[in-house]
Amino acid sequence: MRPMEHLVSTDESVRRSSEIEEITNLYFIHPIAARLTVLFAKWRLTPNVVSLTGMLSSMLAALAYYHYQDLRYAIAGFLLMIIWHIMDGADGQLARLTQSTSQSGKVIDGICDYVTFIAVYVALALALSRTLGSWVWLLIVIAGACHAIQAAAYEVQRQEYNFWGRDQKSAELPNMDQMSPRAGASTPQRLLDTLYGGYVRMQYRAAGVMPEARTQLALILREQPQRAPAIRHRYREIFAPAVRHWSLLSANYRTLGIFIAAALKVPEYYFGFEIFGFSALTVLLIRHQRRCYQRFLGDLQSAQ
Repeated sequence: MRPMEHLVSTDESVRRSSEIEEITNLYFIHPIAARLTVLFAKWRLTPNVVSLTGMLSSMLAALAYYHYQDLRYAIAGFLLMIIWHIMDGADGQLARLTQSTSQSGKVIDGICDYVTFIAVYVALALALSRTLGSWVWLLIVIAGACHAIQAAAYEVQRQEYNFWGRDQKSAELPNMDQMSPRAGASTPQRLLDTLYGGYVRMQYRAAGVMPEARTQLALILREQPQRAPAIRHRYREIFAPAVRHWSLLSANYRTLGIFIAAALKVPEYYFGFEIFGFSALTVLLIRHQRRCYQRFLGDLQSAQ
């Protein structure tokens, strides 16, 4: 059996695709998370425990940001959010290392991500409402809704790339016709299936995924497996630059933006940018992604 250190550093099932990785993840967050993953595996921690530990750190960050007008608390909130990022990277690596990926894990991981920012947003809303009034709650609710849509779009682009471009089975998203609760399943399992299906549908709609493109690509790969290496290589050539652009919507930049706005004592400006700036960027990215799909499908058809 190979040592865990070797698995973490070189095994494709554990590593992320570096060509699409956001730069702070690539050189800071994920290297630290990889080292922690080895320890977590030795300690027999589950990915869900790691996810929840990270969420606890983010809750403490929210408490710190409630006092953002004191720069020391803003810095503490930022550092606690960094710890959450590291744990968020470690839970996925641990799941892949221990081959324990599951629908429940994906749902819990997604919930932890949303709870993290909800907690920080609520803390800032409570603090801001003391000086700006209750209208700030409407601002933050709208910003939170935009955040959910943008984050779902970014995540589905990463998963699509890893599945179609890298043939990572753990990144596969179901087709629309595969997202109904399983027949004969228990009530808790049916509820989980419903939650997962709803989460994936939201991702698809937010990211502008083209179901016809997925269907055509799956058909070609199934009927002409000898073409798979060339097709996946071409997919990576076309989509890797596009997915790197999507990283502008990653949680890392939101964490940095919150800290800068809080340190300058104007966190309300961050929420305004999330509503207008990030939303405009999402629309542009979706349009570019569709052009990539059209280009890719054209290449597939011309090669037949």
